Amino acid sequence: MAQHLQGIVIPLAGVAFGTFLMRNQFLSLPHEIIEAARLDGAGPMKLLWRVVMPMSWPTLVAFSLITVVNEWNEYLWPFLMSDNEKTAPLQVGLTLLQNNEGGNNWGPVMAGTVLTVLPILILFLFLQRQMIKGLTAGAVKS
Repeated sequence: MAQHLQGIVIPLAGVAFGTFLMRNQFLSLPHEIIEAARLDGAGPMKLLWRVVMPMSWPTLVAFSLITVVNEWNEYLWPFLMSDNEKTAPLQVGLTLLQNNEGGNNWGPVMAGTVLTVLPILILFLFLQRQMIKGLTAGAVKS
């Protein structure tokens, strides 16, 4: 069972959008701050974790939220990779539930849909402020 879950998760983990977004974020950071940290004796790792990442936190949160929502909504790849109900994610499980309930009984299918949406909705509500900050960073020049 674990091998099937790895076959679903690992191919979806690499996202080129994140490399592009974070590269542009790092290039937009003020060079003066990085130079000042280097003059204060910050090595590469300290520079990354103490200076660059705190300034890039909103962009990282926005990227993470976009990626989680995109992968949560993925249907075709998990459907192709899951061979039984035990390895099927929620989206594929909703299809199985709809097939079992038939075309007339929509109550359980709608309840399952609401339960499927809840984790992403809670995550978005929790990170909403950071996401908006990350998406609008650099949008207005001063």
